[in-house]
Amino acid sequence: MTTHHPGPDAKAIRARITLAVGAVIAAALDVGVKAWASRTLADGSSTDLGPLQLRLAFNPGVAFSLGDTLPPTALLGATIVIVVALAVFAYRVTRTAALPFVLALAALLGGAVANVIDRAGDGLVTDYLHTGWFPTFNLADVFIVTGAAVLVAASWRASDTAETRTGA
Repeated sequence: MTTHHPGPDAKAIRARITLAVGAVIAAALDVGVKAWASRTLADGSSTDLGPLQLRLAFNPGVAFSLGDTLPPTALLGATIVIVVALAVFAYRVTRTAALPFVLALAALLGGAVANVIDRAGDGLVTDYLHTGWFPTFNLADVFIVTGAAVLVAASWRASDTAETRTGA
C-alpha cells in the first residue's frame, strides 16, 4: 500500500510565489534606481525634491556605515549569510502567514538582496536619498525598514488576536 504525502497546499504556494515575486520586484526596482542615480548624479549634482534630495553617495559599511573598516569580502560574506538565513526563514513562515506578513518579508528580502547585489561589484552600496539631517540611504533601505516595521506591527496584531481568542 502506498501512502500519499500531499504537497504544499494552494495557499502556501500562492504565498511563496507572492514572496518571490515581491522580493524580485523590490530588488529590481532598487538596482534600477541605483544604476540611474549612478549615471545621473555622478557629476556631484543633486536634485531637490522638497524633504528629500537626490545626491549620490557610497557606503562601504552597513546601516549608518557600521563595519566600514571591515574587509569588503568579510562584510559581503556576512551579509550573504544573513540574506540566505532570511530567505530560508521567509520561505518557511510564508506557508501559513497572512498576506501583510508575506509582503513585509518580500520587501525586507528584496531590499537586502538589492544591497548585496550592489555591494558584490565593488564592496560599496550606492545611496542616493538624502534628507540633510539623516545619513544618505537608498530605496532598498526603505524596503528593509518598512518591511521590518510591518513585521513588528503584524506580529503585535497577531499576538493581540491570539490573546483575545484565549481570553488572556
